[in-house]
Amino acid sequence: MRKIHQFILCVALLAVAISCTTQKQMMYLQDAQPSNLDSINRHFHSQPEPTFMVGDAMTITVNALDKEAVIPYNLTTVVAASPGTNVVPTTATLQYYVVDDAGDIEMPVLGKLHVAGLKRSEVEQLIREKLEQQVQDPLVQVNLVYAKVTVLGEVSIPSQVPMPRGRLTILEALASAGDLTPYAKRDNVLVTREVDGQLQIARLDLRSADLYTSPFYFLQQNDVVYVSPNKVKAVSSTNAGLWVSIAGTLASTAAVVVTVVK
Repeated sequence: MRKIHQFILCVALLAVAISCTTQKQMMYLQDAQPSNLDSINRHFHSQPEPTFMVGDAMTITVNALDKEAVIPYNLTTVVAASPGTNVVPTTATLQYYVVDDAGDIEMPVLGKLHVAGLKRSEVEQLIREKLEQQVQDPLVQVNLVYAKVTVLGEVSIPSQVPMPRGRLTILEALASAGDLTPYAKRDNVLVTREVDGQLQIARLDLRSADLYTSPFYFLQQNDVVYVSPNKVKAVSSTNAGLWVSIAGTLASTAAVVVTVVK
């Protein structure tokens, strides 16, 4: 009788192991405490300024005291009102400049400018220096548009997440994707990044405060985040139904045996 009871207990524990993930396994930043904040800050990587890559798009706004002098540099998009007729929209929308395969953009009057590998402030300085030959005291503002990262795997909403102002942390990206599912492996989140034509890979542990000190804590445009499934998901996605069926059958059989013995 005692062995039968032990068998039933083992079956119950097996079912719990298959279907459950502990609360501790699901917690983020478990060792983040005010006491180790100084150590974190010593190694914290501040948000890098976005660097333009091939395929990136930007808007460029040029201002000066002489408004007419900067009109050629602030091109707006044109929409078709009717076949053969073009009109400028009442609310001006700045034209996008896309970095081509050579790493260049082409601006009116100034021509081609090589911007791949430059930060936003460096692109502004480059354009400003070119304009100073033609416009007095020009002000230049460059904004990265369509910047995004891709989040895949064990998240609620796998998607491409936009990067407002080029700033996004790994935690913000996961939150925008609906957060991790209970089946997500929180200690091994993969981030891939292209830098100067070379692939970089990092694996992040969301449970550790070391996450803050990783250069991949702040994401860059076109990063790909992949959240892999844990062992529970691996079991449930392949033969969980079979295991549950077997466990149920064994439990029923054990109950019958107990009844007969009694």
